[in-house]
Amino acid sequence: METRDIIFSVVMVVSSFVLTYEWLGRFKYSPANSLIILSAMVMIGALAAMILSVDMRLRKIDEMIDTKERSLRINIQSVEENTAKRMNTVISKLDETTEQVNRRQYR
Repeated sequence: METRDIIFSVVMVVSSFVLTYEWLGRFKYSPANSLIILSAMVMIGALAAMILSVDMRLRKIDEMIDTKERSLRINIQSVEENTAKRMNTVISKLDETTEQVNRRQYR
């Protein structure tokens, strides 16, 4: 988690407190309003925690995809190198055999 994520979460909770307090202040104040304010703060805090959790999971998935992409790239490069080596040996053998065939034709 980055610092800005934590700051945004705190701002969400504080703004939910202010919004609920001011909105309920327009009506007659009663002790039950503090329970409403507290529940609104808990709800927004849980929402912030859920958003941060989803963000962390997405970052982990992104890192896993990057790791797999790197490993696939390395595997493809090794397969390409092996194929190139084999093709070079096959081509050199083919060149040798064509030279031998050409020598036999001219004799």
